[in-house]
Amino acid sequence: MIGLSLYYKVMLGTALLGGMAGVAGTFAVLRKRSLVGDMLAHTALPGVCVAFMVLGTRSMIGLSVGALISGLIAIAMMTVVVRWTRTKEDAAIGIMLSTFFGLGIVLLTDIQHSEHTGNQSGLDSYIFGEPGNMLTSDLITLAAIAVVVLLLVFALFKEFKLVSFDSDFALSQGWPIAWLDYVMMAAVAVVTIVGLPIVGVILMAAMIILPAATARLWTNRLHTMVLLASMFGVAAGVLGTWLGRGLPAGPAIVLVAASIFYLSLLFAPQRGIVSRLWGESQLRIRIAREHMLRSLYEIVETQLPEIPPVKLATLQQYRHWRPWLLKWLLDRCEANELLYETDDAITLTPLGVRRAAEVTKTHRMWELYMLEYAGVAPRQADKAADHVEHMLPESLLLELETKLKEQGRLPTGLDALPESPHALAGDGEHGSSGGPR
Repeated sequence: MIGLSLYYKVMLGTALLGGMAGVAGTFAVLRKRSLVGDMLAHTALPGVCVAFMVLGTRSMIGLSVGALISGLIAIAMMTVVVRWTRTKEDAAIGIMLSTFFGLGIVLLTDIQHSEHTGNQSGLDSYIFGEPGNMLTSDLITLAAIAVVVLLLVFALFKEFKLVSFDSDFALSQGWPIAWLDYVMMAAVAVVTIVGLPIVGVILMAAMIILPAATARLWTNRLHTMVLLASMFGVAAGVLGTWLGRGLPAGPAIVLVAASIFYLSLLFAPQRGIVSRLWGESQLRIRIAREHMLRSLYEIVETQLPEIPPVKLATLQQYRHWRPWLLKWLLDRCEANELLYETDDAITLTPLGVRRAAEVTKTHRMWELYMLEYAGVAPRQADKAADHVEHMLPESLLLELETKLKEQGRLPTGLDALPESPHALAGDGEHGSSGGPR
């Protein structure tokens, strides 16, 4: 059973690892170098074993140096393979990863059957991770590395940002792209190496990728992404340690990080699956409502300012609505005081007339634009406007209105609408362009 002081020491260590893994992993993910962390983790095992055989003790600094050297050798060999053969980078990463990891397993097995056996306690934890073996000196090393990584990112944040998003522009401005890339990958390498005894060779790549990938689901701004990735990494470390009492802590930490990712994948406000489905459903509802309002307006347009009732059968013939969808839309519009129903007829309210006129005006302006600049037939212009008009920003609508007025294509009255370039009778021309079915 882990003692109380050791327990909180482990929790602090995993939090530090998660935080700096999130920061360093952000740039690895943005630079599409996520697999580099996986390769470094697996190729570090031979270096750990060789360092232990040389030093004869499980010193975190000594083993980390050996792991780093082994990882750098693997990177150099991968570079040679990619440059001098036709092997792609992802294939070269797989070759180095499997080769070095296999060598590491052989060396670890040899250590277990040699005179080092008595001193190798905890060395095999580098495969799956065991934060319970953490010493006070290990915690101090983690804290020092975390400070260095944070200071490095803070000092070179502007440079890292430009290289991550527009490296070609940075290169054209004379920036040392290769050097900056090496610095970023060096940070990833150092974080990966020091995290091996905590999370393990197999799962360390997840700590580099998951917090950053999770943060990317929540924001489009780099500084916010770095902050969120760090927070998600810290949360994974703390919760994984807390939930992993009596269980392998390394896998528990990674499972917590994965759980945060999948929850974000579902519920993140911009990129979450649920949020997207909700947004798409609301858009379909708005499109259907605007199509119905425009249909009602075009039916009564010639009789305005009087607002005569429209029979349901007439509206149904005009758009071929499905009955359940039409009923639902009418109820929604009536709740918003845009219309009211009496028996088998619908009557627009003054508010509904104004809203329907706005929708119709937008549609017809876009039709006129398509006819003028795209040279399409009226029927095609009507269908194209049906698809586009609901996504147009206000600024574009104002610009389009100004342009059409300058050309004399729009009436000058404040509430005047342009005439439709096609027939409005329920002759089937609109039948296929109704709302969502």
